[in-house]
Amino acid sequence: MLIKDKVIAITGGGRGLGRAMALAFAAKGGHVALLDLNQEDLDETRALLADKGIRACGYITNVAQEADVIRSLDAVVRDFGRLDVMINNAGITKDGLLVKAKDGQVVSKMSMEQWNAVIAVDLTGVFLGAREAAERMIKLGSGGVIINITSISRDGNMGQTNYSAAKAGVAAMTVVWSKELARHGIRTGAIAPGFCATEILTSMKPEVLEKVTAPVPLKRLGQPDEVAHTAIYIAENDFFSGRVVEIDGGLRL
Repeated sequence: MLIKDKVIAITGGGRGLGRAMALAFAAKGGHVALLDLNQEDLDETRALLADKGIRACGYITNVAQEADVIRSLDAVVRDFGRLDVMINNAGITKDGLLVKAKDGQVVSKMSMEQWNAVIAVDLTGVFLGAREAAERMIKLGSGGVIINITSISRDGNMGQTNYSAAKAGVAAMTVVWSKELARHGIRTGAIAPGFCATEILTSMKPEVLEKVTAPVPLKRLGQPDEVAHTAIYIAENDFFSGRVVEIDGGLRL
């Protein structure tokens, strides 16, 4: 796919990895539709893109709500006239042990709120984004690419029952959709980042950040633009589909 003049929709596009991917696709001449819950983040990213002469629109969207996703992607097609790349990036964490015990006594458990919130955004949100994007790509008749953000935590990371389950599901759905949607000219791919320099990690105390990066063979955090570079590769390589690319500095959980 040649990215120039294509339309790229990105959930969680207001900041972090979403913003980095928006800027990367814009640098290639793509037009960007940003889906996010935070209006301030949307406005800031749109301003950054406008400074580069790129057309970008923002849409307040809760990816866990079917009606929101349908309304926003309808608006994207109405405003831009096409939809070529859908990046399902929005995600949250609500970490905790399955069961926490001390001296033989259970002191806490992962709550249903922790479980449901993460599954709703990180798994159902990806399902809804992909389903609605695929429907519009098929109707428009020009094919497309769906890129999902999973995580190296999909293999199981302590304290992340909910997040690991969701991200494993995202990886599996990516494979399923590559088989189902190929006949419509739609490719799929997933990116599994390791620890990246987003707001959550960079705001940590230096001693905590040092512990986070210590197990990484490259001894540093990944940069958002390195993840964005991978998204560009998936979109541009027309023989790529149904695979997960790990961007983790060699880390294995």
